[in-house]
Amino acid sequence: MALSRTRAARPVPRPARPAADRTRTLQAAKAAQTRARLIDATVRCLVKYGYAQTTTPKVAEEAGLSRGAMVHHFENGSALIKAAITELHEKRLRAFRRAADRPEHEVTDLVETYWRQLQKPAFIAFHELAVAARTDADLASILSPLQDEFREKFNAQAEALFPEWLGSPNFALAMTLSQTILEGMAISLQTGGMDQAQVDPMLRHLEAQIRALAPAAQN
Repeated sequence: MALSRTRAARPVPRPARPAADRTRTLQAAKAAQTRARLIDATVRCLVKYGYAQTTTPKVAEEAGLSRGAMVHHFENGSALIKAAITELHEKRLRAFRRAADRPEHEVTDLVETYWRQLQKPAFIAFHELAVAARTDADLASILSPLQDEFREKFNAQAEALFPEWLGSPNFALAMTLSQTILEGMAISLQTGGMDQAQVDPMLRHLEAQIRALAPAAQN
């Protein structure tokens, strides 16, 4: 076929965005970065000081911001804790998605990936909040609905990521077993109730239990 002699059309330049739009975009990005700094600082304070000793002045100092700047983004400590819990849940969901979003689901990979996630400060901070909520009604009122929301998202994500388990009566049991055992191990390790030498045998035992529950094609 002969080459066309038609000239290629020149791309039409996009109209420049108004300066006001660019300013709003930059302001929104800066605000998001500041909120993220404050949430990260909250998590670090929970790990360092515990829930009872985590105060808004300490969070502001940890973030390198004034208390006034913090209040501009979070009107009070409750709003900040709620944002921190939401972010901690999102981190757990992202870690679960990374571990499971593969063509083949090898039990050892899934268990070890989630176990590594539980060694990070995010889980320590969440555990601190969960324990404190037992006797703190205000914290419980924040945590409880977010826990319900997390379970719904986690279950929906699990069903989407593990189609080979669909229809299996053991699926919910396997997921609950994994989460309960691994998180319980992480807490025991933190508090001295479990020796590091016990970790690997426990992980291998858990993997065997999950395989025993898997659909016949997966065993």
